Amino acid sequence: MPAVDDIQIYSKRRVLYVVVILAFMVFFARLYQLQMIYQDEYGKKSEENSVRIITKDPVRGYIYDRNWRLIVDNRPAFTVTIMPYEFDRHAIDYLAGLLRLEPQYIRDRLKKGSAYSLFAPVKISRDIDFRMLSALEEQREWFPGVDYQVESKRYYVTSARASHILGYTKEISESQMKTLGDEYTQGDVVGSAGLEAQYERALRGKKGSEFSTVNVRGQVVGSFDNGRSDIQAVDGNDLLLTMDFDLQALAESLMTDQRGAIVALDPQNGGVLALVSKPDYDLSLFSGVTPPGVWRRLNADVSRPLFNRATLTRYPPGSTYKMVLAVAALERGIIKPSSRIQCGGAIQLGPKVFKDLHVHGSVNMTEAIQKSCNVYFYQLMLKTGLDIWAEYGAMFGFGRVTGIDIGEENPGLLPTTDFMNKRYGPSGWTRGFLPSLGIGQGELGVTPIQMACYAMLLANKGTFHEPHAVAAVIDKSHRVTHDVTFESRTLPISQETWDIVREGMRRVVQEPGGTGSTARIKGIQSGGKTGTSQNPHGKDHAWYVGFAPFDNPKIAIAVMVENAGFGGSYAAPIAGMCIEQYIHGRLIRFDTRPEVKPVPVVDTTSTRRALPQAGIVQDQSAGGTQN
Repeated sequence: MPAVDDIQIYSKRRVLYVVVILAFMVFFARLYQLQMIYQDEYGKKSEENSVRIITKDPVRGYIYDRNWRLIVDNRPAFTVTIMPYEFDRHAIDYLAGLLRLEPQYIRDRLKKGSAYSLFAPVKISRDIDFRMLSALEEQREWFPGVDYQVESKRYYVTSARASHILGYTKEISESQMKTLGDEYTQGDVVGSAGLEAQYERALRGKKGSEFSTVNVRGQVVGSFDNGRSDIQAVDGNDLLLTMDFDLQALAESLMTDQRGAIVALDPQNGGVLALVSKPDYDLSLFSGVTPPGVWRRLNADVSRPLFNRATLTRYPPGSTYKMVLAVAALERGIIKPSSRIQCGGAIQLGPKVFKDLHVHGSVNMTEAIQKSCNVYFYQLMLKTGLDIWAEYGAMFGFGRVTGIDIGEENPGLLPTTDFMNKRYGPSGWTRGFLPSLGIGQGELGVTPIQMACYAMLLANKGTFHEPHAVAAVIDKSHRVTHDVTFESRTLPISQETWDIVREGMRRVVQEPGGTGSTARIKGIQSGGKTGTSQNPHGKDHAWYVGFAPFDNPKIAIAVMVENAGFGGSYAAPIAGMCIEQYIHGRLIRFDTRPEVKPVPVVDTTSTRRALPQAGIVQDQSAGGTQN
């Protein structure tokens, strides 16, 4: 018989064998589960830990003017990034000191980035200088997970700013991320004003991806799949503008130290030739990282340089609006072109006296426009009435936005009977409100872009083209140009009416007694209308609308200079010089040519010296009145 000890040893071995076999079975079952059942799930997780995806930002599209001159370029910029998985958070204070950032700012950025992915680089500091980049490289061993990317930032080639129409880019905000969609992530640069914002989808391009293999410590050891899986970034499309930057540069120089706006349009298609809002700002301040102090200073500036006066103001247009009333009265048969009204320098309506600047005597329609006779239009407004006047004002596009493709626009205010009843009550306003509206005063409010469209309608005898600054989008990847289309319409107004009103505008500039003689251009017939908008808070605003050449208009323009005084003295000469520059390529009245460096720009010093003289001295042979 076997000994008791042998039996115990045998039993223990059997137990051990069973335990070992069971363990192997458990391991085998788990291996089978991992390899066969959970292969897809754990395979993806394994790949995530061994393959790193680096997003490659595309180059933002370029912007050219109508003559294919480069206006907005891109320059390289260095951006510091942190990989949350690798970064030692004990080094935050040291890194913050090196980058001149607040430690809490880096913590907040990392927190947001980590919530998205531990293996995606988080952009911490943009547009660092070479000195800072060198210091970071020298101390790289202290900052595991810290790297830099080469991005692009906007570079503005010309001396013309065009800040309110081009707009700027900046880092995307939380609200923009929710609005724009999943293709945007923290740290992306996005168009935030003007054309940059309105054409964001076209300009930004598509992101690419670069795949790299990493070891267990997260260090890159090489390219994944020899780069065959990489996705190339697609650069953004370019924009071809309708703008003439020779004209833009001159227009900006003529408004130096002024407040106001200039808008010039191509009446043949509605293309924006120039758009100036002054004061303006330097777009290069927004091309990289805008210091908080700069942003606060711009917002706190009492002159409001960020405010687009070309599309957002709402001022009475003064006498420039008289042609709306003239068209309404002629079309409705309220007055005949030959009918004459006696101007004695004022009219009285109840206890109130409505004055004129001059005694014009007996005037008909064209003479009233030529001489800007207020008394004529006071009486014409009383005959026409508010409803008809408002109907034709709406027909000309007042009281609503023009649709210009820069995204920010005020519809202005076109008073109607309903509006007056709501504002003053049905019995709170009387016929005494009408004369002021007849000469473009009172509750009426317009923007310079609306007035430029108004000038375009007068130039075209009723054809309206929606104003736009972009002529085409250039798809570089497919080598295709996509022309941009916009709305056009024609006003139901007779040829006879247009001829009468436009003849009055021609006389304003070309004939003795016209108020716009300072807008006269050598060798070219043009039409225009001056206006002086009363301002209860200070000096009056100067207005001018016009077009040229008279028989085949190539430019329609509106000029508004805040607190300048008479439109004929200040706004008209500015408009005349802008028209000269566009048609002749130079200023004939000063016999100067734009300097080419790198885009032709008028010598602003000589122009500003000459402007006051050109504006104040009236053409004595014309016997012009100031209005």
